[in-house]
Amino acid sequence: MTPLFRLLLAALLLASLGRSMAADAKSGESPADRLPAHIRRISGLGERADWSHDGRRILFLSKTYGDALEIDLGTNLVRNLTAHYPHRGYTRALYLSNGDILLSGPEEFDPKRIRDARVQCWLYVLDRQGGKPPVALGTKCSEGPAVSRRRLHIAWTHVAAQYPAEMARGSSRLLEADIVYDHGLPRLANQQLIIDSKDLPFPCTMETQNFRPPQERELTFSAYGYQGTDVAGIDLQTKKVINYSNAPGQYDEPEGIFPDGEYTLVECDRQNHQGSGHVDLWKLKLDGSGAMKRLTYFSDYPGYKASNPVVSDDGRFIAFQMAKSTEAAGVGHGIFVLDLTKMPPARR
Repeated sequence: MTPLFRLLLAALLLASLGRSMAADAKSGESPADRLPAHIRRISGLGERADWSHDGRRILFLSKTYGDALEIDLGTNLVRNLTAHYPHRGYTRALYLSNGDILLSGPEEFDPKRIRDARVQCWLYVLDRQGGKPPVALGTKCSEGPAVSRRRLHIAWTHVAAQYPAEMARGSSRLLEADIVYDHGLPRLANQQLIIDSKDLPFPCTMETQNFRPPQERELTFSAYGYQGTDVAGIDLQTKKVINYSNAPGQYDEPEGIFPDGEYTLVECDRQNHQGSGHVDLWKLKLDGSGAMKRLTYFSDYPGYKASNPVVSDDGRFIAFQMAKSTEAAGVGHGIFVLDLTKMPPARR
């Protein structure tokens, strides 16, 4: 064995040992134990955050099938918005453009069939003043609805059958409607079909995500099951569908969208290709190029991921949750805020 070979072998062994020690150092830790300076934790519990329009409050769920909570970012005080009436729990809570809250939740709940409840929820509107129970809108919603940030307009998904059968068939429809108020009571108006999955250029199950600002002429949606899962958008007038991520074998699920409409946030496993349980937050350019930038590194900690991000209306902050790899999608363990203005250059 030559001296040069011995030196190379020693260097390789040291590098391997360093990687092992780094992995051991993170074993048993969570991403919350080593937060970078541009990320802060604002809640020790909760999931599925949404920004108020003035950026001063964050709406989130206490848990899946839990209450809708609201935290004031100035005082750190938390209000329970749904504790004053009985309910079966909620899977989504989102601000409408007038400050009222769109809720999605089941009328019945079987703890042995929790997935069925998630795809057969009903939509309600909760008055922002509080004190009254929400008003039902009379339609079912599968997973998350999309809410306009500038008008009283929503989109949502219908599925043809109980979970998980519809996932195998890809049978889903996207719908949209206005929310109007008659004598102070909300209802749906001008409801229409956006697209049926059978009319898509590729097979998938759809879930509405975001109206694309600023004109809101397009709706982004998750194309579950196609090439892993892709980020797609549909022109609401022409019905033209665009696959924005188009990355075979990669999990790409759109979530929050930036106020300029140029980018969307994505739950993505590009860093490890281990699937939806091992995602981090990425920023995807909505120009068809597939250009992406990684924003979080929670999946570097074994057993954890970052998920369900939303962008503030001024485009400065992202609220998201810490989640565990082995738990159902949407389950979260605390809300975090990422300050984009203080974010360092992306790591390679």
